[in-house]
Amino acid sequence: MTGKTVFETRYGFARNEVLLANWRESPFSRWSFQNAGELVPSARIAAASDNGEAPLQDLSGLLGDSVTLAGGQETVADFLVRSDTDALTIMKAGNVVGDWFAPHMDFDARHIVFSIGKSLTAIVAGILEGEGIFDPEAPVTLYLPEAAGSAYGDASVRHVLDMTVSLDFEEAYLDPESAFARYRRAMLWNPGGGTESLAAFLLTLQRLAEPHGRTFRYRSPNSDLLGILLERASGQRFAELMREKLWLPLGAASEASVTVDMEGTARTAGGISVTPRDLARVGEMMRQGGTANGRRIVPEAWVRDTVSTGGDTEAWQRGTMAFLFPQGRYRNKWYQTGAESGAFCAIGIHGQWLYVDPKAEMVIAKMSSQPEPVNDPLDIETVAFFEALSRMV
Repeated sequence: MTGKTVFETRYGFARNEVLLANWRESPFSRWSFQNAGELVPSARIAAASDNGEAPLQDLSGLLGDSVTLAGGQETVADFLVRSDTDALTIMKAGNVVGDWFAPHMDFDARHIVFSIGKSLTAIVAGILEGEGIFDPEAPVTLYLPEAAGSAYGDASVRHVLDMTVSLDFEEAYLDPESAFARYRRAMLWNPGGGTESLAAFLLTLQRLAEPHGRTFRYRSPNSDLLGILLERASGQRFAELMREKLWLPLGAASEASVTVDMEGTARTAGGISVTPRDLARVGEMMRQGGTANGRRIVPEAWVRDTVSTGGDTEAWQRGTMAFLFPQGRYRNKWYQTGAESGAFCAIGIHGQWLYVDPKAEMVIAKMSSQPEPVNDPLDIETVAFFEALSRMV
């Protein structure tokens, strides 16, 4: 055979060029973010049915409209391309009003949502709290006694949920010599894994001198620990928990998945893959105070605390992300923007967003393959873009 394969024509590179060593790098991420299960062991999270998704809703009427962002005026379509968007789904008052997909992403494809997985895991925690199975104010050691000698030995579950553990760890995404790189090997996301489990790695982490609870510190290991705590409290594997407690009641149309380590421990901090439509359904459920399909999924009081009334403003201000939401807070692994609209969101690296504007009755799911894990100026523009969409639709 001569010439390019179908794969090469669509993605611009050959499948055998995508390796465990480069799957989070551009341009390979355009494919790998939709196919993490081909690179990292993964557990299935079955959907409510196999009937598939409702037809795509054309968003073309909005694509030519202009928005004003930091660089001036540009069209909606231009921003989607500039921000390396793979998929966008918009819901208004509970109905899908439009979908947009890049040429390299299929309508029914799952996409890894990175740290939005933290927010999904926290919903499962809220459900178990409502059932009396999980206590957010309990010490971590109630569920994980072996954490006694680690940074978590004197931390509470609340500290874990709100990212206020005084953890001696840095999110050094691009440093191959850092503890973060060792963390990535433990979760089997980087070459060289398989000698240390995720749980074993977490229990080696130590604390800083500052008391827990004082400062918001964004540290992903906290959220992998949360998944382990949920498994200990419930006696179920996380994939089973998410399926039973969230995915089936939600009425998810498509299967989800979560990457796992050498022991089968779910990478709840960032390894979950879902479709854009199902992610939007999660946002709509949160907008509706924890209900979907006429049934309660998560307690209303938990949702209200998470997206509106809970969180420590001072701890947030002491952290390093207050530039994004100056009046914001962080609660149960969700961001409160502090905006008059009451908007709240879940965020993942490389441009993953679930943005909910209760005042506009709007939910926006955006999946991307941005080259950089973190791009602060683009994040600020993305929030402004969502605010503009909320006014336009």
